[in-house]
Amino acid sequence: MLQIPELLAPAGDLERLRYAVCYGADAVYCGMPEFGMRSAPANFTPEQLEEGVIFAHARGRKVYLTLNTLPTNEEADRLPEAIRQAAKAGVDAFIVADLGVLDACKTYAPEIDVHMSTQTGITNYAAANACYKMGAKRVVLARELSLTDIAILRDKTPPELEIEAFVHGAMCMSVSGRCLLSNYLTGRDANRGQCAQPCRWKYYLSEETRPGQLYEIGEGEGGSYILNANDLCTAPFLDLICKAGVDSLKIEGRAKTFYYVASVTAAYRKALDTYLADPMSDDFELPQSVLEELTRTSHRHYSPGFYFGSQQARQNTDSAAYIRDWEFVGTVDDWQNGVASCQQRGKWSLGDTIEALTPDGSCIPLAPEWIKNEAGENVTSTPHAMERYTIPTPALPPMSLLRRKLV
Repeated sequence: MLQIPELLAPAGDLERLRYAVCYGADAVYCGMPEFGMRSAPANFTPEQLEEGVIFAHARGRKVYLTLNTLPTNEEADRLPEAIRQAAKAGVDAFIVADLGVLDACKTYAPEIDVHMSTQTGITNYAAANACYKMGAKRVVLARELSLTDIAILRDKTPPELEIEAFVHGAMCMSVSGRCLLSNYLTGRDANRGQCAQPCRWKYYLSEETRPGQLYEIGEGEGGSYILNANDLCTAPFLDLICKAGVDSLKIEGRAKTFYYVASVTAAYRKALDTYLADPMSDDFELPQSVLEELTRTSHRHYSPGFYFGSQQARQNTDSAAYIRDWEFVGTVDDWQNGVASCQQRGKWSLGDTIEALTPDGSCIPLAPEWIKNEAGENVTSTPHAMERYTIPTPALPPMSLLRRKLV
């Protein structure tokens, strides 16, 4: 029987959840104000979580809630109520890392599945089996595992235990995110969702007998970023991850914009559908449009991560800067009779290279001959934040996204 992996996308807030679902995610993962490993995103109130669950379930998609920090004693007192609220909202699973949280989920919401977070550090089949015996439905693997490691783990675990692995997004320079650097330097604990990302900072070498003298580490013109990590991109070999036995393909990025979520989800939806069209083939050929779409969002240099072994990881990069060739400039709210009603999310002008990304993953070049502002006046650009305007376009469904190529 063909295994059909789930495409799992991040949702930092309700808007991002909607775009993830509409752009092809089978499931989304999100957090509430406490207990999740991302404190920067807006996250969900209980009411917003319920609204998001209703939106996803109406379209046959699932919602997983992150409870994967390591709570203090004081926070543990508030945990039961958070679990009850999430259960009432109708979430499909909890993502946890702490054994106390696992027990609390089983106590206060026994009907809801539990997934063991990547923060648990599952690097072998023994750990995966132990989680299964404690009641976990799924394990989210450590990012340091190779394809061979995953295949062995799959063979030595019950088929009922689901396996989830990261396929795209930011990588941490530490082992599965177990890092104390941010806490030490800034007082912001990475293990509590507050990482200041000091691994992205530029560093110099200092020698104690020469105070005030700083020396470059390495020979790069821009300095040395000795702790910086590339971004993960597995689209070219997504078939191998599926064949290794992975049940859920996870995109990183709850702190990313809804445009990023939509674009990357659309790209991996197309990649996964290409694999599923002929899963027995050994000649998986990724559509060029997938790779092109993955250049449409800001990203660091791409890497295959550890999937081909640590010697091939090539995780370090020489800059903290993002590669950014395109800029997100607007959303399409409606389209009628050849005219799109849009909302500004970035300035663009007549004559710029513009294209639209649609929820089915299509990329449509645009060359509008005019722009009319909300008052119906002809203008040459969209300089005002969140202003509404109309432009002539081919047919575009609602929730299409506009972007312009940077010169």
